[in-house]
Amino acid sequence: MTGTITIDTLHGDTLAKAAADAVKAIPPTWPLTATVAVNPFLGQVDDSFDQTAALVARIGGVRLSLPRKHFADKLARGDMTDEDLLAVLKTSSIAKDINLDDIKAALLSDAPTVAALPTVADLAGRTSGKDWSGIVSDRIGTFAAGFFDQGQALWAASRRNGLYAAWRAFATHDLTPEILGLKGFGTHVADTPETPHAAVERAAVSLGLGAEPGTYFHQLLLTLGGWAQFARHIQFKAEIDGGEDTTALELLAIRLIFEEALYLRHKATIESEWRNVRKAHVEPVTPGRDTLIDSILQAAAERAAERKLAAVLATPCEIKDVDQRPILQAAFCIDVRSEVFRRSLETMDARIRTLGFAGFFGLGTSHHAFASDTAEHRLPVLLKPSVFSCSAVSDDKGADQKARFGARGIRAWGRFKLAAVSSFAFVEAMGPVYAGKLLRDGLRLTKGNAPDKVKPRFSPDIDLETRAAIAEKVLKAMSLTEGFARFVLICGHGANVVNNPYASALHCGACGGHAGDINARLLADLINDMAVRDALSEKGIHIPADSVFIAGLHDTTTDGVTLFEADLASDIAHKDVAQIRKWLTDAGRLTRAKRAERLPRATGKNLTVRARDWSETRPELGLAGCRAFIAAPRSRTAGRSLEGQAFLHDYVWQKDEDFRILELILTAPVVVASWISLQYFGSAVAPALFGAGNKLLHNVVGGIGVVEGNGGNLRAGLPWQSVHDGENLVHEPLRLAVAVEAPKHAITDILHRHPQVQALFDNGWLSLVVMDDKGQLTWRYKTGGSWESVGNRESEASSQKLAS
Repeated sequence: MTGTITIDTLHGDTLAKAAADAVKAIPPTWPLTATVAVNPFLGQVDDSFDQTAALVARIGGVRLSLPRKHFADKLARGDMTDEDLLAVLKTSSIAKDINLDDIKAALLSDAPTVAALPTVADLAGRTSGKDWSGIVSDRIGTFAAGFFDQGQALWAASRRNGLYAAWRAFATHDLTPEILGLKGFGTHVADTPETPHAAVERAAVSLGLGAEPGTYFHQLLLTLGGWAQFARHIQFKAEIDGGEDTTALELLAIRLIFEEALYLRHKATIESEWRNVRKAHVEPVTPGRDTLIDSILQAAAERAAERKLAAVLATPCEIKDVDQRPILQAAFCIDVRSEVFRRSLETMDARIRTLGFAGFFGLGTSHHAFASDTAEHRLPVLLKPSVFSCSAVSDDKGADQKARFGARGIRAWGRFKLAAVSSFAFVEAMGPVYAGKLLRDGLRLTKGNAPDKVKPRFSPDIDLETRAAIAEKVLKAMSLTEGFARFVLICGHGANVVNNPYASALHCGACGGHAGDINARLLADLINDMAVRDALSEKGIHIPADSVFIAGLHDTTTDGVTLFEADLASDIAHKDVAQIRKWLTDAGRLTRAKRAERLPRATGKNLTVRARDWSETRPELGLAGCRAFIAAPRSRTAGRSLEGQAFLHDYVWQKDEDFRILELILTAPVVVASWISLQYFGSAVAPALFGAGNKLLHNVVGGIGVVEGNGGNLRAGLPWQSVHDGENLVHEPLRLAVAVEAPKHAITDILHRHPQVQALFDNGWLSLVVMDDKGQLTWRYKTGGSWESVGNRESEASSQKLAS
């Protein structure tokens, strides 16, 4: 590893662009404190699903498809038919020379295995007999855990000059690579350029990449797993705020320096094979025949699911008396777990109606919880906070100060327990103190975290005009502008579990991985304000004086609902609260019985106990099974069992002036749902690459994520237990089907104005169908803005573009 290496200034700009493109190809991942479901293919949405499958096979060594036996079994059971396959073959542009006989023949055996192109570390490992890929991941992971640490480690790396500078200081003193055989590595690092951009250029020269690394930079970042994704998250947040960040690029430079050092040491034995690998990286990424067959099978399975959905929607259902004023309207999050509870609640009384709306309820708030030092962004991560809130303080200043000191003491104690220095004496000194806690945990007596009793408020206060404008916008978006019930429940959701690093992943995705109680309480309090109601009346929204908005929190693990009636400025009759509680309790009992059918070892009676079990790896299944998004009046889905597999957003297009609400639905909730759906998809079809591994082997690192075992890569995505019950998949990986009741010309116009959203449909990441006023699926979206009849009774020419 000696000698002078010049930097390729001639190709510097080209390499810089290639590095920036590789960074953008990596999806972000959020820390465990506020887990956000992220589409693992976010960087490839401008490419087709099939092209991405070919890319992942090349650089990740996995297929984006379940084994073909899965599809063969579906055909044998009749869950998927030859007609589904023929429909895909007829309309798909990827079929080319593939016919039904080819598909049937392919189902007789599994697809050939794929292998990723080897990195230099892989080639050096084959030559030396040492796992250099694992060693590199371990050394980078050890450093990254300290650098990115968010309070767990006592000795964290300095962040003053950025990740790359901190790593150079670390690596020049890290003897592990040299002890394992990479002689002179410390000196090599010391001789690297001081900027990450220059380091990338120098390594590119050393490795013989020239100006075009192809897919190589992307592969290197992919080998770093969650560390690259967390670095991308830092950049992602900076870009949303209008700033810049180079953390992910610096991580790429670090990975390249390891490649450079290994190449210079093993060049004589790996050069020939490395030359072929370089050539392969710059070849166009094109799906082969096996990839196309897998894609056809996947699309046919999704056609079958669409048929099933259409049949459910077509099932005759008795419609309640819509002229009768409802006694209770309950607005839930569009989350698929709410669908089961809503259906149960509606059976309690003919005067109960439910609605579906994104769980942050239109209030994108940055919230300071009681005695907290940090703000929680309770809104979709693609949005910026529009309001700010905090928990109200007590009138008793002494009690308030005491509570704050207590909360901060608990946080400090928690950090001390996890600090490195504490490991030497903590267990021996403090073990007896935890005897009681161990006993309570073992007997499942731990209660978990209760909702904050302190009422939230806007901070600073918002003027009346703004409050009225927020209320008007939210009510219109909910299609709730008339026919108000005597009681209107605004019900957020969250999950109350113990000993679960992924607890925030079970919370509300629309609330940035937090529970939805704060948003619900703020909105209910806002609309109960008589001054706001008077202002709404002037805008044509008349809320009866006796209508009371109550906030609630649906615990999706136990299906219990907490009511925040204490937030109300005026008292509510005890008998009314008791009746609402009874409806919610009975609905929860029905819902638990339904959920227990999917959970291993579960019954409707033990779900509450399981939530308090510190050894339970599956307290609930989250959004496993999600496969459809429906934006339509509730009457299209009420009384029909969608099996907890559909996001339900209430939408009445006849009330939507200029289709602005439809535009909001397609560009926000649909996108959030697509991130959720594709995260489950990736974690199910390629768990080694896009999943978080086995919960039983997880160790929390830096307070930001988990590693599987003692070190190595941070694991992003979902744990295996979230998609598998130990015997079978509990989430069948299907791309989300979006069904909208609205004129197709309005949908087309919106997609044309939002090319990033249109790309999701054009490139096969989602599918889109139109519903008619009878709930029937009538038109299916095709690439570029054309439509085809679902029933094939008639069709539009594929080249016809619908005018706005």
